[in-house]
Amino acid sequence: MASSTPTEFSPGLVRTSPHRELLKRLPLRNVDRLLLFSTISLAIIGVIMVFSATRADTPSTYYLKRQLFFFVIALLVLFAGMSFDYRKIIPYSKIIYAFALFLLLIVLLFPARGGAHRWITLGVFDPQPAELAKLAVIVMLATYISDRRMEMTSNKEFMQALGIALVPMFLIFLEPDLGMMISVFAIAVGMLLVGGAKAMQMAALGAVTLVSLVASVQLNLLKDYQLSRLLTFIKPDMDPLHTGYNLVQSKIAIGSGQFIGKGLFRGTQTNLKFIPEHHTDFIFSVVGEELGFIGAAILLTLFAILLWRAFKIALTAKDAFGTMLAVGIVLMLFFQILVNIGMTMGIMPVTGITLPFVSYGGSSLLVNFFCIGLLLNIGMRRFPQGT
Repeated sequence: MASSTPTEFSPGLVRTSPHRELLKRLPLRNVDRLLLFSTISLAIIGVIMVFSATRADTPSTYYLKRQLFFFVIALLVLFAGMSFDYRKIIPYSKIIYAFALFLLLIVLLFPARGGAHRWITLGVFDPQPAELAKLAVIVMLATYISDRRMEMTSNKEFMQALGIALVPMFLIFLEPDLGMMISVFAIAVGMLLVGGAKAMQMAALGAVTLVSLVASVQLNLLKDYQLSRLLTFIKPDMDPLHTGYNLVQSKIAIGSGQFIGKGLFRGTQTNLKFIPEHHTDFIFSVVGEELGFIGAAILLTLFAILLWRAFKIALTAKDAFGTMLAVGIVLMLFFQILVNIGMTMGIMPVTGITLPFVSYGGSSLLVNFFCIGLLLNIGMRRFPQGT
């Protein structure tokens, strides 16, 4: 009589394989592929455009090699951000926040570059503490707001939440780095709105902010170049050879690209170095000149996909901390994209904010990739295990 014992090829045995059961329980299978694709695509475009912007320098591959190095490390950082349960960050949020403040104090002791104390000089890699500070504020505010179930029941709680952002903002202002300070403020305002702040509290914050801006101008608290940038935004042709030079050259470059662009590595404004900071703040000008409307549209489409998937993760997170953490990251990326691209086209003030994933810079790339790792982390764990 034939044995009724199933063979190793039995369909029933395959379905109940312990390896398959283990795979079903792994959250990695729920990774948001579109978010991952858009992020890596943007970073690859960034490497190419950084090389295009700096190939006329000597040595021509210096920035390319460094950006490639940062990209490889950033991939490892991204997977590190995915590899643990994001809720385990909560007990360490105060430590992360305190460490970020410590670095913001330490950076003031290092020699200034271009009149600003923004980098800790280590030789191989010079980290920018303000980039970490943005993430620290997001983590700390997400913890604080989620502990209160996304409700600001008193003005005291609102002020405490606001204070979490104000302390690093003050230290960043001392560097000085107006663009980064504004970024932290924008993140905090958005998280407070989502986190249950009342209309009167936000109105009061708006009034105080307006008064502070006026007072800063009247008391000469802003540096001359910072004030000139704001005035140039209002009247771009005020000083086209000095404070308005960057903006004028950027708009010429983007306009000259027309529909299909001049071709990769063929941008005249770029190669002749008419555009200052063309590998960092004004990298979008290089895209517009060399790749034209089509290239810029592709870049914006990738950013739109990234923000859409990130926003969806924020909406579907399984707990308040995950929601607030994702909201903070979405706000950070959206604000930087909006301001950077806007300033290259003259519809936003020039504030020195870089374009996420595309502009040259190690600190920015590492922090942004870790944030994407956290978003993927939150997205993977919004499903019950085994579904």
